[in-house]
Amino acid sequence: MSKAGELRFLALAVLSLDPREEGLICLEEPENGIHPERIPVMLRLLEDIAVDIESEVGEDNPLRQVIINTHSPAVVSQVPDDAILVSELQEVIIGGQPARTARFSWLPDTWRCTADPQTPPVARGKLLAYLNPAGPSIPYPEHAKAAAGGRRPRRLMDRPDFQPCLPGLQQSP
Repeated sequence: MSKAGELRFLALAVLSLDPREEGLICLEEPENGIHPERIPVMLRLLEDIAVDIESEVGEDNPLRQVIINTHSPAVVSQVPDDAILVSELQEVIIGGQPARTARFSWLPDTWRCTADPQTPPVARGKLLAYLNPAGPSIPYPEHAKAAAGGRRPRRLMDRPDFQPCLPGLQQSP
């Protein structure tokens, strides 16, 4: 664990013991600086900080909600399905002008699917593949190599593995 990770973990531990701290607690990537083997302990600590909805709110159970954001497949794979919200950027038209908004979805077979059946869920496998894109390499088409003089293309717009990520470009046939 790095010094920053130790300090973050210590701050969370102190927060969990202070019944006067109430309300919403938002943390950005709390796993940063935490050794991967310590992530389960950190997640249990975050769960302990949040109000226990099965018990009455009081000094031993302060009214707190914890929201974290993460890009870590290690965190996502250890959090209960019904606690995961997926935020995706969505292009929309508002007042005739293009705009970007956040669209929220969730994993299948959770209470959230029942609460909003119009929103399609995101499969856990798709979410984990997005968070950990180190899959099999995409072979370069021969015509792309030939256009680059027999080598792999160096420009991102010529690389088939990047084309789906670039706005306005179609993947090479």
